Amino acid sequence: MISVEPRYWRDPLFFAAIAAALIYWLALYLITQPDTRVSWPLRDPLGFAYPALFYPLIEEWIFRGIIQDLAHRHFKPWSLGPLSHANIVTSLLFTALHFINHPPVWAAAVLLPSLVFGFFKDRTGHLMAPMILHVFYNSGYFWIFAQ
Repeated sequence: MISVEPRYWRDPLFFAAIAAALIYWLALYLITQPDTRVSWPLRDPLGFAYPALFYPLIEEWIFRGIIQDLAHRHFKPWSLGPLSHANIVTSLLFTALHFINHPPVWAAAVLLPSLVFGFFKDRTGHLMAPMILHVFYNSGYFWIFAQ
């Protein structure tokens, strides 16, 4: 159901999506044990801001704001559990495009977060929740694992 105003700050699923990112980063950190330099975003603020802030906002506007909305209007509706056809199609396209600049495993790993972002676009009817989540996911990931 689409709400009239964004209510993600009251949605337990929104906070579960935040918690999932924290758990993922912890597990990935424990598995890979990267040599993290936590102050690197201060030394290279633009190098951090582009993948952590600018790219997620642009990607959400294009993929969830334009493509997912077009898919809702132009494809026959179907769903896979709580995931709409538009979300699945958009997420597959989003993931496929990540194969251009990323190793295959990392590109494929984009699918699940993309489905989460699309779920919240469908759930709220707004771009704010997926934008916040995407910025949060990218910020944590790039802060810990890219330097």
